[in-house]
Amino acid sequence: MQRIIDPAISTWPEDDFRLVGGSCADCGATVFPIQDLCPRCSRASVEKITLPSTGTLVAWTPQGFLPGAPYLGDETSKTFVPFGVGLVQLGDVIRVEGRLTENDPEKLEFGMPVTLTAVPLGTDPEGNQVITFAFRPAAAAGVLI
Repeated sequence: MQRIIDPAISTWPEDDFRLVGGSCADCGATVFPIQDLCPRCSRASVEKITLPSTGTLVAWTPQGFLPGAPYLGDETSKTFVPFGVGLVQLGDVIRVEGRLTENDPEKLEFGMPVTLTAVPLGTDPEGNQVITFAFRPAAAAGVLI
């Protein structure tokens, strides 16, 4: 069985998989993940929205070492494979930091189109495969799970 890392951050497992953020009805600020109070005006008027599933790569770096707690991946220091981490501009709405499906900086470009996808992260204590969101170069096809 599979489960998303946090059901509040996305519409997974819907076919039209999207991240879920929030938009302040008072000042228009957009946040991801959604939160109770607006970080700009501090009002409790943040409404749930779905974010665009495509965007452009703004910045990136390889994650070259095993992340510490609370990282939920199954890797050990011996099995860890570096992964890419990027800052993605989703339309004209918001910038989101997330895992990239590509970890080679030579294959990534500023302004490269990327698409939201879901990738396996690890296994929870109940034996379920934990899924997280990631961004893949738009030319690459298919969901990776």
